[in-house]
Amino acid sequence: MNQLTYKIAKCCIPEENDEIIGYFKEEGIITVHNTECKSISSLRIERLLDITWTEIKQNDTSNSKHEISKEIEQLDETDYLILKHHQEMGMDYSKVVAETLYVPLDEIQDRHKKLRELGGLKRVEGRIIHYRKNIVKGKWIKHRNHTYYELTPEGNQWITTLENTSGDSD
Repeated sequence: MNQLTYKIAKCCIPEENDEIIGYFKEEGIITVHNTECKSISSLRIERLLDITWTEIKQNDTSNSKHEISKEIEQLDETDYLILKHHQEMGMDYSKVVAETLYVPLDEIQDRHKKLRELGGLKRVEGRIIHYRKNIVKGKWIKHRNHTYYELTPEGNQWITTLENTSGDSD
């Protein structure tokens, strides 16, 4: 018999002491929702399952989803886009990220700080020559007067988790 996979729903991100309900998706995936989650009313009732945290722990494929939920709980779509920018473009500084995402510079600077404190980004130290990916015209090198950030393994994990749970509320 195939083992079930439990995923924490992004819409409500239930914590271990919360009352929960499962939603059976496909290929043995059960999305775990808080019983108070508003999106439950839009789900197909015949796919809702009574589940417990004990059951999840017994079938768990590692508690990593529970461990990172606190950080993910603090992220919104703009944070995701910043992380995704660093995943695709490599190290970069706030002004370029702000211009690329059409978000005010001061907001990007605050978000870079927040994402660094949470552990999803790290500051790039020292003078490093780095040519920007995907830009043929106007290649540039790292400028010593800018603070550059790059994705950490945790940031990469958050992206994967957010992308895997993006449709979990349906």
